[in-house]
Amino acid sequence: MGFAIHFLSMNVAVFDLLTKLGSPLMSALFLCGLLSVSNVSAATCKPIKSLPDEWVRTRVNLFVRAARNLYDDDKNEKSYQKILDDIADTIKQCGLAQDQSFVGRYPEFVDYFSLVSLDRLADHELGFNVPDRQYFAETREYVEIPDFLLTPKFLRAVSRFETLNQAKQLLRELNANRPPAEQLIFFSYSSRHLGTPDNPDSYRRLLIIVPGNAARQIPEKWVQFGVPDPRARASVRNVSVVSVVTTLSGIRNVYFKDYYRTYRRNGLITIKGRWELGYGDDNCAQCHKSGILPIFPVAGSVVRDELPLVDTVNDRFKSYVPASFDKYLDSSKLGPGLGSGSRREIGKGAGTNSGARLTTDAITCAECHQPGRLGALNWPMDRTLISSYVKGGQMPFGYDLDKAQRNELYQKLVRDYFAIDDANPGILKAWLLGRPR
Repeated sequence: MGFAIHFLSMNVAVFDLLTKLGSPLMSALFLCGLLSVSNVSAATCKPIKSLPDEWVRTRVNLFVRAARNLYDDDKNEKSYQKILDDIADTIKQCGLAQDQSFVGRYPEFVDYFSLVSLDRLADHELGFNVPDRQYFAETREYVEIPDFLLTPKFLRAVSRFETLNQAKQLLRELNANRPPAEQLIFFSYSSRHLGTPDNPDSYRRLLIIVPGNAARQIPEKWVQFGVPDPRARASVRNVSVVSVVTTLSGIRNVYFKDYYRTYRRNGLITIKGRWELGYGDDNCAQCHKSGILPIFPVAGSVVRDELPLVDTVNDRFKSYVPASFDKYLDSSKLGPGLGSGSRREIGKGAGTNSGARLTTDAITCAECHQPGRLGALNWPMDRTLISSYVKGGQMPFGYDLDKAQRNELYQKLVRDYFAIDDANPGILKAWLLGRPR
């Protein structure tokens, strides 16, 4: 299908050239070839438009199964991408997004695949509806690292575990000259979830919150430096900035950027955007459903004097809810998320003992994770993050579950979201077919 359209668009110019050169026989033969390709294209699209239900159902089944396989194992990425590309290409080449009858019947399907396929484009790695270059150009003022965190002295101190306390002392000296409303909030910790983009085995961080000013439209910035392990030979390069700008109408827009440090032989450390350095980028919304994420450090990784700051930071996170991604992403088009089905449906076949009932009753994700609050936990999503939050005890709040119950809860949530059984479809399949549960 993709070849047919490409063949047509590429060779119309050749036909025009042959005609101009005065070769009527070759032009006629060439035109016949074009028409036969065109007929193949029309033959492919016609049944989809006239009888769309079977095509949509089979493609949804293929996609949801592939998404589940990728969720379980990153090795399945290529097969997932092939199916996603096939669906997105067919929508485009058959003009399904412009077909009022098709869109009227399957609006969720069209919107979803138009959005979820964006990061398959070479210049849309962030998954936003504008090219990455445009996004970074338009949001530069929001995601720049403050100059006082770019001094050579601070960069040297923050780039080694052994000198991390020196970096913190420099931050304390900065606070001594800042008014109360502009005091930096900072602490170091080890992440439970993910390594840094440049080193997946690096979990140590120094988080610095630089207060903003909503009245003056100054962004609040969460600047996070990756920190190497003690005595580590390999350096950690990543610095992440996630900022929140509260508009005059009260909308909280969130913006993202990753930076990499470069360590020069002369001892100089420079910082430049990861994307600008040619290392590509990641789909932001895959992990950041709620915009900024709360901090749940590894137990014992925060020094005692800094422990109260973890609660301070997470209280600040709550003040950003609900978050928006400005004009760059309408996350509602990604549909409902984990735990948004009814407890009755999710609990089918779970048994009647008290442990099973408690596990089913704990399925409360959608009470917070929904549009207008923390954002739905929908596909695409990160397995490591979701698994860690549920199995590690951070979600759901207020439930005292043992390890076995948390594992069962996690399996129920994932199974119910990705199920493709026609009689009892999962959350994703049902929504894509226009039958939300």
